[in-house]
Amino acid sequence: MKQFDVVIAGGAMAGMTLALALDKLSEGRLSIAVVEAYQVDHQTHPGFDSRSIALSYGTVNLLKSWSLWQDIEPVATAINDIHVSDRAHAGMTDISAPELGVNALGYVVELADVGRIYQQKADATDNITLFCPDSVASVERTQETVSITLASGELLTSKLLVAADGAISTCCSQVGIEMREHDFEQVAVIANICSEQSHGNRAFERFTEHGPLALLPMSDNRLSLVWCLPPEFAQTVMSLDEEVFLQELQSAFGWRLGKLTKVGEKASYPLILRHREQNVSHRFAIVGNAAQTLHPIAGQGFNLGIRDVATLAEQIVKSPQDAGQYGVLSSFRERRQSDRANTISLTSSMVHIFSNDLPPCAWVEI
Repeated sequence: MKQFDVVIAGGAMAGMTLALALDKLSEGRLSIAVVEAYQVDHQTHPGFDSRSIALSYGTVNLLKSWSLWQDIEPVATAINDIHVSDRAHAGMTDISAPELGVNALGYVVELADVGRIYQQKADATDNITLFCPDSVASVERTQETVSITLASGELLTSKLLVAADGAISTCCSQVGIEMREHDFEQVAVIANICSEQSHGNRAFERFTEHGPLALLPMSDNRLSLVWCLPPEFAQTVMSLDEEVFLQELQSAFGWRLGKLTKVGEKASYPLILRHREQNVSHRFAIVGNAAQTLHPIAGQGFNLGIRDVATLAEQIVKSPQDAGQYGVLSSFRERRQSDRANTISLTSSMVHIFSNDLPPCAWVEI
């Protein structure tokens, strides 16, 4: 039996960020276990695959406070401008960093890069123990502790178990936390794109008759595509060869970057809102996609999850002797309630608004 102050199920973005933040804020006083089913430094890890995500200005400030940003910044691409348009309307909106008085509206990072950086930092931290590849098989709770049996047979005990193991969370199922779902009846097609003209650190969001289309700036003048489509159209698009795919994308996006010249490997996933209204239970907390998985229309999912991480880490370090006590978890729940509800509602409302023939608007979180 191995004892820890905190056990985190899930070692992708939310779980590993929490582990590193806790170690920083507690100045190494907390013993932390991270249980992860996939090799974190392997490109097939579903949490650190070839996708890119946009980090908001607020998220970057949190990463700075945990001494994580200085290692991530060299592989991040700044978003200096956001161009929002609607294929069905003449109007468009431009938002720039200078207008808002910030250095950048956000940054784009490739998950595979962050995975490698996090792995290196965790390996160099004495107080973080990684159980990988392994997974949670069962959970038992008493008044004072939580016991976690792993698939390998290892037995861990802790004051707190944190579920950061994705939307279909095994840990949440183990403790009976209900999940609600809403199918947006859309599929996200993702790929890396190259264009004739430089992106100039601009991000684009284009609303089409089929759904929103986003292009985010990346290194080497690449762009990260998220194209939301009805399932039947997405299936057709995924089957197209490179030339025809680029023609369809060009038709939907337009010529703001000149000719679209190349597409990398394509992937797709259904867009389903999954969320758990209850984000704590006895000696149990939920963060990241295990708490809520949002539509990508406003780029809020990961940034909302990082705010979960920040609040939980702050509450834990206030009571490091017993990270899972009632006061810690009740404060975490209360502090996160409004932000979670408002962001979920806003994101879902935007999906429904832009399913209609209405002019566009933009949401920029700083």
